[in-house]
Amino acid sequence: MKIYKIFIVILNWNRPGDTLECLQSLKQLFMKNFMVTVVLVDNGSGDDSVTRFKKFQPGDLAMKIIENKKNAGFAAGNNLGINYSLSQEADFVLFLNNDTIVDKNFISEIILTSEEKEEVGIFTPKIYFAKGFEFHKTYKKSELGRVIWSFGGNIDWQNMYAQNKHVDDVDSGQLNKNFETDFATGAAMFVKADVLKMHGGFDENYYLYMEDVDFCERYTRSGGKILAVSDAIVWHKVSQSSGIGSDLNDYFITRNRLYFAQKFAPLRTKVALLRESIKFIFCGRPWQRRGVVDYLTGNLKIGSWKASVRENENGK
Repeated sequence: MKIYKIFIVILNWNRPGDTLECLQSLKQLFMKNFMVTVVLVDNGSGDDSVTRFKKFQPGDLAMKIIENKKNAGFAAGNNLGINYSLSQEADFVLFLNNDTIVDKNFISEIILTSEEKEEVGIFTPKIYFAKGFEFHKTYKKSELGRVIWSFGGNIDWQNMYAQNKHVDDVDSGQLNKNFETDFATGAAMFVKADVLKMHGGFDENYYLYMEDVDFCERYTRSGGKILAVSDAIVWHKVSQSSGIGSDLNDYFITRNRLYFAQKFAPLRTKVALLRESIKFIFCGRPWQRRGVVDYLTGNLKIGSWKASVRENENGK
């Protein structure tokens, strides 16, 4: 029986409580034919995150801590984890948000599916909202923990958005089939190492948002398949602070939609986005305007957001 080497890349930035809760859930994993190494990338935290992580007792998990001096962003932070994982001869790399909790059978279900579906290189689980983190508060108490945040995803090429499937649906057993999907969210993306070796890691020009969709699109355009796995379960403490209308969302989504479209979208969509961008310059919110200008001037990666980060660090 083959013993798989699974490397789980988790980023942390000033959220040690969430990260430790995620690590605690990983300690409960049912491990039969695989070994797990957690690659914990601290993205320049200014608190006691690293000190607390070094005190964590990982149990049967191996753990490698990588310390960044500054916040390198989602793409670059995960790329550090990829480089380390591949250097250690990983069979699979799992990208996992630090604000998630995993079911004990999560990885074993994906491994089983990967053995049955050898042609598939990327897998995504069924991701529920963690209790109390739902977008809406209209659910019955018995439904909490079964409200879907993401189960696969579609790319809307006409409007150039990547959308999670089945958002807000209550899972009552009707979603118990695996299916191919356009992309896997970076919140919980399980990737064969061979895919990473062939296609590289995340495009660091995005810094934040849509780098996961870009990676999946590069892979599927080469003929690869992405599978949503119904029996693999994760719960996500979905952030409300960076949602629609926030400065962070305005800037990176506006800019990165344009960058993604430049790389992959049909001409018709590119033209439509250009027209929309002109409207943003004159009528958009401040960070939407900055996003458009930065795209047009090639100011990618952290871009103009760097100035905002400095202001926040200075308490302004």
